[in-house]
Amino acid sequence: MKLEILTPDKKVYEGEIRSVTVPGTMGSFEVLKDHAPIISTLEDGKVIIRKDNSPVETISIKGGVIEVLNNSIMVLAEGIQDS
Repeated sequence: MKLEILTPDKKVYEGEIRSVTVPGTMGSFEVLKDHAPIISTLEDGKVIIRKDNSPVETISIKGGVIEVLNNSIMVLAEGIQDS
């Protein structure tokens, strides 16, 4: 699956992943391969990125929207929080 995380200023992340967990408005949820198409709003929180044979990567976002379609995931974040 391909993941892109964008803010109004820049592209924060782009790459192939195994799964991603995002802070949905109604609670966190995970997106795996072949997930049904979805558009959802996101709260402030952590995007947890899992790749094959790599350590887990975490990016803290300030709200936004996620779109999942055909194993392509686009996170449009309002901003990135300093860790």
